[in-house]
Amino acid sequence: MSTTMISTRFALCWALLGIFLPDAAAQSQLPAPNRTIYKCQVKGTVSYSDEPCVGAQRLDVVPTRGADRLSGSRRIGNDVANEIRSEQFAHAVKPLTGMSPSQFATATRRHHLDAASQSECRQLEAAILTSEQAERSAGAGMMESIRQDLFSFRKRYKKLGC
Repeated sequence: MSTTMISTRFALCWALLGIFLPDAAAQSQLPAPNRTIYKCQVKGTVSYSDEPCVGAQRLDVVPTRGADRLSGSRRIGNDVANEIRSEQFAHAVKPLTGMSPSQFATATRRHHLDAASQSECRQLEAAILTSEQAERSAGAGMMESIRQDLFSFRKRYKKLGC
């Protein structure tokens, strides 16, 4: 399938999403949850943050969707309801887009970026994964250089809003 065809289908899905789903930002006072947390260790002190640091360990977290099972009734917030609707929509349009719900969420998050930034985001993703692999298998001599590169990739990724 050509890139133009995929982007056209995605644009159609994006238009449908705008029609059928309310604007999540307008309904929720909270920012969208960041699912990447970094565990940083500096001079023996461990901290957790959404900002990368040199030598950080990346942790992917999934926020809870409420504790409705304790009360016996199902009560969820607008942010969770919007997330569930977005996932259901992504499943519904998968035959058109060919994207999984996580891929669709990524494409939706990057939709406002220009083409050059979207391309840079894809390149940064690949560079981050490669650097993380290299960090796991690197010797002591190359470790600092790899960590510095990984830190700069992560900072740029976050700055672009990838």
